[in-house]
Amino acid sequence: MTVRFKVRWLLALVVAGLLTLFVLRVLPFISLTWLDAHQRLLLSYRAAHPVGMAAIFVVFYIAYAGMALPGAEVLAIAAGALFGLVEGTVLVSFASSIGATLAFLLSRFLLRDMVRARFAVLWNMVSRGIEKEGAFYLFALRLIPIIPFFVVDLLMGLTTLRTFTFYWVSQIGMLPATIAYVNAGLQLGRVRAMSEILGPRVLLSFAVLGVLPLAARYSVGALRRLAHRQNG
Repeated sequence: MTVRFKVRWLLALVVAGLLTLFVLRVLPFISLTWLDAHQRLLLSYRAAHPVGMAAIFVVFYIAYAGMALPGAEVLAIAAGALFGLVEGTVLVSFASSIGATLAFLLSRFLLRDMVRARFAVLWNMVSRGIEKEGAFYLFALRLIPIIPFFVVDLLMGLTTLRTFTFYWVSQIGMLPATIAYVNAGLQLGRVRAMSEILGPRVLLSFAVLGVLPLAARYSVGALRRLAHRQNG
């Protein structure tokens, strides 16, 4: 059995999971209002079955992110409300990165034409960025959420970026936003909109973090060119 065949079977399972979610009508409940209303029930289940609850959450998050569905931030907030800052951050960090990688593979092997047509303008921008900056560009996109994460997952699947590189850069790059969303879950009842979590100051700090690697790369390149000219 070839690697490509295995990947296609894996992606087929992801698609099947998406259909299951719709059949069970889970998607309408992915909201701050629903989480706030059912927080006590979820906490009681988590108290009775801590390992089971964590496992269910991780599997659900991986499937949700792997299907490239919008709104995964609500699940990160739920992790904070149910598991606390440290455990919630760990669970979301790995689940979101694995799920993103599944979406990346889904785009690469099954949805290339559809993704390219649906996000033509963004694809042109991302392809140029990856061509010039490589993984640094992905890192900047993860830190500066000018493009929704699920769209980044799909677009990156069209590039030549290696799967493992996509995974570890995504896990590191998404960590600040993950911490912000999970931390917001600690005060779930007070959060009414995503804009309250990623406000201007937080986004500005993310932007600085995202620009620093690119600036460092340009600086090193400029120094190398200067040294080469002086030696020449």
